[in-house]
Parts: sequence; structure tokens; C-alpha cells
Amino acid sequence: MTPEAPPPTTPIRAHPLAVAARIVMLALVAVLVLLTTQELDQLWWVALLIVAGLPAVIAPRHPVLAPLGRFAEVIIVGIGASQVAEHAAGNALGQGIGALALLPYLSVPLTVTALRRRSRESAALLVTATLALVVGGAISSTGGEPLIGKLGYLVVSAQWLILASLGTLAASTLQRIMQQRGEAGRPQPYAEATRLLTQLRSVARQLPGATLDPGGISEHLLEELRGVARAERAAVLSASGGGRLVVLAQAGVDRVDWETSLDADSAIAEAWASQQPYTANRSQARSHRRGDVSALVVPLVAGVRTVGLVIIEADAAGAYPPAVVQEVTGLTGPAALRLEAALLFDEVRSLATNEERQRLAREIHDGVAQELVMVGYGIDNALATLPDEAKETAEELRTLRGEVTRVITELRLSLFELRSEVDRHGGLAAAISEYARTVGASGGLRVHVTLDDTTARLPAATEAELLRIAQEAITNARKHAGATNLWVSCSIDPPYAQIEVSDDGQGIADQRPDGRYGLAIMAERAERIRGRLEISPRSPSGTTVAVVVGTSPRRDSVRDSVTASEGE
Repeated sequence: MTPEAPPPTTPIRAHPLAVAARIVMLALVAVLVLLTTQELDQLWWVALLIVAGLPAVIAPRHPVLAPLGRFAEVIIVGIGASQVAEHAAGNALGQGIGALALLPYLSVPLTVTALRRRSRESAALLVTATLALVVGGAISSTGGEPLIGKLGYLVVSAQWLILASLGTLAASTLQRIMQQRGEAGRPQPYAEATRLLTQLRSVARQLPGATLDPGGISEHLLEELRGVARAERAAVLSASGGGRLVVLAQAGVDRVDWETSLDADSAIAEAWASQQPYTANRSQARSHRRGDVSALVVPLVAGVRTVGLVIIEADAAGAYPPAVVQEVTGLTGPAALRLEAALLFDEVRSLATNEERQRLAREIHDGVAQELVMVGYGIDNALATLPDEAKETAEELRTLRGEVTRVITELRLSLFELRSEVDRHGGLAAAISEYARTVGASGGLRVHVTLDDTTARLPAATEAELLRIAQEAITNARKHAGATNLWVSCSIDPPYAQIEVSDDGQGIADQRPDGRYGLAIMAERAERIRGRLEISPRSPSGTTVAVVVGTSPRRDSVRDSVTASEGE
């Protein structure tokens, strides 16, 4: 059996800056040789250096070629320096100056070795360079005043060896410091995440009310602002992605359809971009109010990041002089940091939850779902090969096959539920509608969907929880109610939302324990987003599950008027 050849490896090339530095040094040495000797044939030493430096360019990390190339370079410099000094123009003292032509090149191999943290090789290179310079000086012949010539050569050589040693030491020290700083500054993702999340948990427990709820923080801020400034209408908005804002909380007797686009020509966009308070003499709603209106938009800036906006409006001109603006900004500064912490906490929790749901979906799909499919195929094969006289066995296998098919269908619906998310462009109502129609069709239910949606969006965490509540209610109706009709209504008017799921089944009194467990899960989800879960019987039969988040001044006023008319 012939062993497999190892996969080809991609050669590691030298860094472009290192190649450029080597070229510049070679050019400098060539110029110095010409200036000191004025003989073109002495450039062959530069050519030898080019050949010796090729391994450093072609294979800088090769365990044999790269070190050999560096040793060849220092030997060429040591021997060549004495020969160039011998041909130097001028008197014998010029021979010492001529040695300067090649000696600067010693810094190249020594610095490369030091940066690669090869201390033993650096010491060996220094010893080799010293021996090469001594041998070169011994074999060179000098005319005129040999003593002066050799003395100048030796002095210059010793100076450059000392400089090379100091440069090597400095490069090695610098490399070590950079490595230590890199290791100290390089985050260890899981350890760092654990530390930060642990701190976040501790801080969250110490906060007032032990909560990190963006909606609650926003409502508290609006209450404080209405205590220092006149505000017939007010709202807190935050970014949701896609250049749009979501309403976290609002206050006032009238329903306001706030401008939520950051691309529009509005005070909202100006305040967001400039991170400065912005006043205007018109409403920041899409349907502008007539008459005198004063609007104040204050960005919520935490550090250098804008995390949201506060809008307050009064039905009067000049309602927000500089003194009022200063009082408002004094309250929004600390609130911005609290809101940023709450939004980050929501984002981390949402990412972790979505990742876990996707992981569970993958495991179910690749594990038990595939195994059940194989069990079904096995039953089909057994039925196909069963003798005709084994009727009772065949009937039992068909019953078992039907049960396996039912379980596979349930698993597929569970996978669909795990993978369902609120699309950024479609919105919550579209996601609930798609889920209701898909699950209803699989369960033989007639699905009736009513949507009352707006272009404004709820916070992502709120939309995710509302979707899960609606999914649980629809699943309960399909599995436990024995219903034939399913009514789903979505009314979304941020920060208000109401999701209602009704069926004409047997009601909640006779539901199985797992159905009651689903109701408990829905109640926990509603409490998490500060919502109200209402479960009531439907006349003449069935159950209605409704979840309400926030308040809507428009709906409250309609409800109050209806109640008043009924009382009359």
C-alpha cells in the first residue's frame, strides 16, 4: 500500500516591508562602495550579498536555507569590508573609512535574527562577523602606511561590531516587549465574556427594582422629564437597525405616530446625527399638528454612542428656553447610561436565546428526526415483505406507521417553531400570520387572521417574546383543544401591542397537564416584557388567549367612551 503524499504547503513569503528595507540597504552599500573605491568591479561584493540574501526573500522561515543565508551575508561583509577598504581612494587613513562601505549591511541579518527571537543564532552571527573581519584584515595587503591603514580598519570594524551588538540587543528587547503587550492586550473571548457577564449579573442585582428593562427605564425617564418641563406628548425612541427607530415608551393623552426614520428631514434626524439637543416649532409626528407647537429632541448619548432619543412636545410656542433644555439634559445624561446597559443586556440575551434555539433545531433535525424517518422506512419495508395471511400483524404495523408519521410531523412543526424569527423587514404581524397559517394547515384548522399593524416597530426583544407567546397559544389550540377554527388577531401600535388567539375547541378546563404547562410558559414570557396575559373562555366554546404590552392612548380613549355610553 503506497502511503499518501503529504498535502502541498504554501510557502511563507517575506513581508514586503522587510524586502523593501533589504533593497534600500543594498542600494546604500552599493553607493558607498562606488564612492569610496571609484571602481565598478568592486560591486561584485554587492552582487554576492544579493545572492546570499535570496533565501531571506524566498524562504524566510526555512530551517536550513534561511540561517545559511544569514551566515553567508556576515561572512561576505567581513571579508569584503577589508577588500573594499584596500581599494579605497585616498591615503591609508581612507582604508578605515572604506570599511564603512559594507559594514552597515551587518544590521540586516543581525536585526532579522533578533526579531525572530533567535538569541543563539544572533550570538553565533556576531562571532562569525568578528572572525570574518579579523581574517579579512589579516589577508588584506595595504600599501603606504600599513600600520595606520590596519589600525583605522580595525577601529572602524570594532565600532560597527559594537553598534551591531547594541542594535541586536535593542531589537530583541523591543520584540519581547511587543510580544508581552500583545499577550496582555489580546482578549481571551470566553474568559472575558465570563468576567463581563458575571459583573453584569452582580450589577443587575444591585439596580433599583433589580431590573434591566428598557421599557421601564424609558417610562421612568418620561415621568422625571414631565416634572421639569411641559409635555403634552413625550416618547423615548431607540435604534432598531435599518436606519429606523422604535418607540420604547410614550406618554400623553393622544396617540402620536412619531417619525421613526433617521433619513427624514426632521429634528429627530438632526439630533441623532449631531448628538446635541434640537428644538423645533413643529411636531415630530408624521401627521403634523396645527397651531403652535414646540418640540424638544434630546439625544441619549452614552460615551460616544447615541443609544436613543427623548422627544417632548408642548402645544405652545417657545415652551423650551435654554434653562429648560439644560434641566432636561441634566436628567437624560445618567438615563442614557442606564438605557444602554438595558439594551445591551437585551441584545446579549436575545443572541444567546436565538443561538440556542438554532442549535436545538439542528440537533433535532440531524438526530432524532432522521432516526424516526429511518424507522418509518423500516416499517414500510416490513409491510411490503409481510405475507398476505398475516393481516393482524399488518394492521398493527400500519397503526405503528401512522404514529411514527404523526411524531415526525410534530417534530417538523417543532423545528419550524424553533427556527421562526421576526424578520426585520416583515415585522411581528407577518411572522405570526405565517406561523398560524402553516401550523393551522398541518392541523386541519381553518385559520382566520386579522392584522392591524403600523410601519413603526416594537423593540426586538419584545417582538421575539410576543412571537413565542403566539406560537405557544397556537400550538396549544392545535394539539389540545380539538378545534376546527382558529382566530388570530395582531394589533400593533408601538409601544402598545395586543396579540389574541382564539379557538372553538373544548376549552381550558379539560386540557392536559402539558397544555397547562404551556400556559405557565406564556405567563412567564409576558411578565418578562411587562405585559399582561389574559386567558378566558370563548362563547359558545373554546378559549381565548390574549397578551397586551404597553398602553395605547387612542384605544384607551375609545374604550372609555364606549364604557361611558354603556353607563348612560
